[in-house]
Amino acid sequence: MSRIGNNPVAIPEGVTVTVDNNTITVKGKLGELTQDFDTVEVKVEEGNVLVTRSADTKDQKAKHGLYRSLVYNMIEGVSKGWTKELELVGVGYRASNQGNVLDLALGFSHNIVISLAPEVKVETVSDKGKNPIIKLTSHDKQLVGQVAAKIRGFRRPEPYKGKGIKFVGEVLRRKAGKSA
Repeated sequence: MSRIGNNPVAIPEGVTVTVDNNTITVKGKLGELTQDFDTVEVKVEEGNVLVTRSADTKDQKAKHGLYRSLVYNMIEGVSKGWTKELELVGVGYRASNQGNVLDLALGFSHNIVISLAPEVKVETVSDKGKNPIIKLTSHDKQLVGQVAAKIRGFRRPEPYKGKGIKFVGEVLRRKAGKSA
């Protein structure tokens, strides 16, 4: 069984954590995040955030580790930020952006134009001879993952040639084609 909920979360310099009723608020140089919690107790003591539970029920054990991880992700996000990188593999696949509007050419009869949330910063890198890369950055880990998954969903990597949108560093299971 995981004991991750018992570990305290260190608060770095420049980050403030406040707990009011059942809401925790984390402010840092990159932004502000809030999270509601229940069935556990969150305390800020001596530069650390402690998450404790009052009983050992199955629900409380699960939420103990969950809320500790959420608090850690919030603190890391407002201090350092979160980044996801997507790679477009395929002939003619292109990506460009103007501000927070992403324009994707993925082999369909039309380009896909996505307007991203203002919290997410997008950057596209297109080097000659290399696959285009989309970099998504934000202070909210859940939002970055959700946007990356939505973009990846437009053209999932297929197992025969590996064409599609994949995460940088993702290893795909490849299948053998027809045997002649």
